[in-house]
Amino acid sequence: MSRVVVTGKVPDAALEKLRAEHEVDAWTGPESISREELLRRVAGADAIVSLLTERIDGELLDAAGPQLKVVSNVAVGYDNIDVPACTGRGIVATNTPGVLTEATADIAFGLILMATRRLGEGERLIRAGQPWKWGMFFLLGSSLQGKTLGVVGMGGIGQATARRAKAFGMDIVYQSRSEIDPAIAAELGARRVDLDELLTVSDVVSLHCPYGPNTHHLIGAEQLAAMKSSTYLVNTARGPIVDEAALAAALREGVIAGAGLDVFEHEPQVHPELLDLENVTLVPHLGSATVETRTAMAVLAADNTLAVLRGGQPPTPIG
Repeated sequence: MSRVVVTGKVPDAALEKLRAEHEVDAWTGPESISREELLRRVAGADAIVSLLTERIDGELLDAAGPQLKVVSNVAVGYDNIDVPACTGRGIVATNTPGVLTEATADIAFGLILMATRRLGEGERLIRAGQPWKWGMFFLLGSSLQGKTLGVVGMGGIGQATARRAKAFGMDIVYQSRSEIDPAIAAELGARRVDLDELLTVSDVVSLHCPYGPNTHHLIGAEQLAAMKSSTYLVNTARGPIVDEAALAAALREGVIAGAGLDVFEHEPQVHPELLDLENVTLVPHLGSATVETRTAMAVLAADNTLAVLRGGQPPTPIG
C-alpha cells in the first residue's frame, strides 16, 4: 500500500476511496496545518492531496522524498503549486476543473446582484437597527437589463457566468487568450474584445482568469480609471489579480460605482479600507462552497491520486 497525505479536512467520500487502496494520513486539526507539521508529515509520502491553503514548492517536495508520485490539488486554481518543480522531479500535478463551474458562477452572479442592487448595504442597515422607510430614492441601485457584462477569462466559469447574465438580459463581451467555440459565442451573443475595450464598454466587469505573473494586479489604478464611473467590478478568481489598495481608493473616490469580492489579495486578510466602504460586498471565498461541489472536488482529487498510483493517467492533469 502507498502512503497518501491529505493536507486538510476533505469530505469522507474522498477519504473512503483512498483508504480502500492505500494508507491515508489526513490532517483533522481545527486549524490549517502548520508549515512545520506539513513538512514533517509528507516525509515518505507517495501522494499528496493538497488544499489551496498549502504551498507546494521545492522545499516540500524535497521533504517528501523521491518516491513522491503525485500532488492532487483540491481546487481548479493551482497557484499554490510550483508546477515546474513537480515536473522537474517527475511528479504529476493535478487539479479539479469542471466540477466547481456552476457553483462559482452562482457566487459571481450573486455578487453582481448584491453590488448592483446594494443588497449588502440594505441588510447591514436592518441588522444595525437603523430607522428606515420606503422612499422613491431609498438605496437606489442599478438594473442589469440591457447592460453589458465584460468577462475577463472566458473559460468554463466565465461562460457559465455569461449564461446567467444573458438570462438577465445583459449583452456579453469577453477578453480571453483565444476565441471560444463559435457555437457558444453565438448562444451567448458574446463578442471578443481586448481588455482596454472591455473595461471602457462594460457596466459590470467579472474576473475569471487564472492567476500568475501575467495577471498579477491585472486590475490596478489605470484599469479602474478606464472604467465608467457607473461600473461594478466582481472578482471570484484569485485575489492578487486586483490591486486592493487601488480598488479601495477607486471605490472611495467614486471612480467606479461598486465591487463584489469573493477572494482577496492577502487572504484571509482584507485591505482595511475596504472594510469601511459601503459600496463593496465582501464574502469569504465561497465560490465552490456547496456540499455537492466540495464533495465532487475532493472525489476528483482522489480519483487523480488513485489513477497515478495505479500507474495510469489522471483524469485532470495540470498542463
